Amino acid sequence: MGLITQLLTLPLAPVRGAVWVMDQLVLTAELEYYDPEPVRQQLAELEQELLDGRISEEEFDRREDDLLDELEWRQAHHRQLQARS
Repeated sequence: MGLITQLLTLPLAPVRGAVWVMDQLVLTAELEYYDPEPVRQQLAELEQELLDGRISEEEFDRREDDLLDELEWRQAHHRQLQARS
């Protein structure tokens, strides 16, 4: 950027700064939302429920399939967001 361009766009600096901060907040929120770790914890808890006999094999299989789908979805989105940052 040339000196003249910098001088002419100087009044827009606060706006650019605010937009950058908002972009960072959105990115951080999305990374947290798509974090796969809570789903991994749910899978571990589900396995413990099965081992403790609190749920049947059929219930375990059904819920495990749902959680694995969720985990795959979150991991894909999380990778995309990390590539963006």
